Amino acid sequence: MSNGDTVRIRLDLAYDGTDFHGWAKQGTSDLRTVQKVLEENLSMVLRENIELTVAGRTDAGVHAAGQVAHFDVVASALEQRSIDGDPARLVRRLARLLPDDIRVHDVSVAPAGFDARFSALRRHYVYRITTHPAGPVPTRNRDTASWPKPVEIERMQLAADALLGLHDFVAFCKAKPNATTVRELQEFSWRDVSTPTEPQLYEAHVVADAFCWSMVRSLVGSCMAVGEGRRAQSFTEQLLHERERSPMVPVAPAKGLSLVGVDYPDADKLLERAEETRAMREIPNETASRGLNKT
Repeated sequence: MSNGDTVRIRLDLAYDGTDFHGWAKQGTSDLRTVQKVLEENLSMVLRENIELTVAGRTDAGVHAAGQVAHFDVVASALEQRSIDGDPARLVRRLARLLPDDIRVHDVSVAPAGFDARFSALRRHYVYRITTHPAGPVPTRNRDTASWPKPVEIERMQLAADALLGLHDFVAFCKAKPNATTVRELQEFSWRDVSTPTEPQLYEAHVVADAFCWSMVRSLVGSCMAVGEGRRAQSFTEQLLHERERSPMVPVAPAKGLSLVGVDYPDADKLLERAEETRAMREIPNETASRGLNKT
């Protein structure tokens, strides 16, 4: 490889989203975003203009423990004394520069065909929420949401089960122009994780091939509304027949949500997966015939 060749670098990172306006930088705005802070520091270290592509663009206040991103850079930028051709040395360099609420824990040369966004097979989210009147314990206040009424986890799980599979989740998403809202929800499980010091504490584990804007928080909020008895048990299933975002869907607070992992195929399948994902998702005819609209 010559110094003029371009290298794709993978970043594995985590952040506390509380004090960020989401992942994505917003034009020339001075709003503090995870992407903006990372790109500024990477550009300073590598002396190149770095632009990041991320696996999941988290909203304002949403956290990540297993976020993945990539950037392309000329090989010569990695030959500085502090890096000496080894991207892994960026971990220590960035640790000295980044604020306490961002941590890059691995930097590596990406395999051929890798795309942090389009090569991903699925994303894993965890939503943490308490119904205790006192709210979350102080040490978990930044990543645990509060719900004002008690809930029945059995009702929430039935509501979640009704959403599994390939559907148009338009009722649960904030629509974007020319963007599909068809997704395959692969897991949606509720767990009572209460302890003596954290009673009435629940986690939702949500896995899908991808998520549209506000989808996880809307899924969680809908199940919580069923769990407290404010909505009928059939509420979530009925929403799958909607053709636009539903005003009936409560959106759970951002602070309880964390992206905890992204799965990728084996190296020889990365490019194939990226090309497949770039194609517009469509619901199969047999699914559409049940009243769901194509996107």
